[in-house]
Amino acid sequence: MATIVPRKRRDGSTGYLAQIIIKRQGKVLHQESQTFDRKQAATAWAARRENELRKPGELGRRVDDPKLADVIDKYVAQSEKEIGRTKAQVLRKIKEYDIADMRCSEITSADLISFAQALPVSPQTRSNYLSHLAAIFAVARPMWNYPLDQQAIRDAFTVAKRMGITGKGAQRDRRPTLAELDALMEHFHAVKVKRPASIPMQRIIAFAIFSTRRQEEIVTIRWSDYEGNRVLVRDMKHPGEKIGNNTWCEIVPEAAAIIDTLQRRDERIFPYSTDAVSAAFTRTCKLLAIDDLHFHDLRHEGVSRLFEMGRTIPQVASVSGHRSWQSLQRYKHLRQVGDKYTGWKWK
Repeated sequence: MATIVPRKRRDGSTGYLAQIIIKRQGKVLHQESQTFDRKQAATAWAARRENELRKPGELGRRVDDPKLADVIDKYVAQSEKEIGRTKAQVLRKIKEYDIADMRCSEITSADLISFAQALPVSPQTRSNYLSHLAAIFAVARPMWNYPLDQQAIRDAFTVAKRMGITGKGAQRDRRPTLAELDALMEHFHAVKVKRPASIPMQRIIAFAIFSTRRQEEIVTIRWSDYEGNRVLVRDMKHPGEKIGNNTWCEIVPEAAAIIDTLQRRDERIFPYSTDAVSAAFTRTCKLLAIDDLHFHDLRHEGVSRLFEMGRTIPQVASVSGHRSWQSLQRYKHLRQVGDKYTGWKWK
């Protein structure tokens, strides 16, 4: 019933296609196939499936083997849990690669590694792609009986990590100097005088430092989420679960004072888009020749400031929202003792 056929892959390796075809009186009653990295694994699978097909009612049962792109679409359509913007974008991008046209049963760890290598992104981003793809592998067989092999994605993770194809992002220790911040504030002050309706970047930059909030969090905070000494941060970034991860964070007096100077013109405290804030910040840094400063470095600055002021790890975490010291320590680059913003005119 079963045949094992060696197949050369694009990367030069050999895969073994196990095919099962059952005919009666010249008519095909059942057929299915699956590809393996080793001939022994293909033979074992074929033997197991042959035994299963001998059971009453098993023969002739339809086995769906769609393309990966179709499985991705089905996953997105049927997920009752909201899919985050980044994950949705990654899944759409995966569909542009050759692996998306492969049948579920054909996809091996070698195919997944080749896909990761073809991504023109950093090792850290490649890890994110494989992680989001792993969510598809996790549900495809138990939910729809699609022959996506979870072991293949696990093996791909292991190999990609050891070979340096994937990896963690480089940690930044860039903090703005007071001179750089003064230059930014002077520029945005002049812009605000000339164009009163422009984005209040002075307020946003100062709030980013003192609140330690991320850019996306700043522009989504609602007035109803603010209670003077704390604020509800909705969908806070978290490696395990972002959507629905709403967290109450302490608001230090400097950040609260900034909010209290603003007028309610929208349900959001800072009713602007992340793209607009990011573009204004990046463009101005380039104009002022401030090298390699990212908006997210303001959060880094704010967290480090709290440590320099003598706050303990739990006290800093109550402001930043970090859940563990391991994730918090990458922001801790102490350069002095005390608050360097004492007397800063832009507070």
